[in-house]
Amino acid sequence: MSVLDNFESWKDFLGDRLHQAQGQGMDQNTISDLAFEIGGYLSKQVDAENDQEAILRDLWNAASKDEQRAIANTMVKMVQNEGTGQ
Repeated sequence: MSVLDNFESWKDFLGDRLHQAQGQGMDQNTISDLAFEIGGYLSKQVDAENDQEAILRDLWNAASKDEQRAIANTMVKMVQNEGTGQ
């Protein structure tokens, strides 16, 4: 099963990666920049596996660059308490 098959699994996966990045000393600006880049990649290269991902893709594609950065930062905030490394 892919982490993209289930939104809760996706959030756990993102939370684990966030905790890993923070544990390796990555600062919040770098994490925000990476989240923005990943959001752009996902919206163009990965098919949505569920309704939540489709909504996020559609929001991303409708947003300006500043709004996309806000979406990316909000996703980071959303997954801060997710994952197995809480």
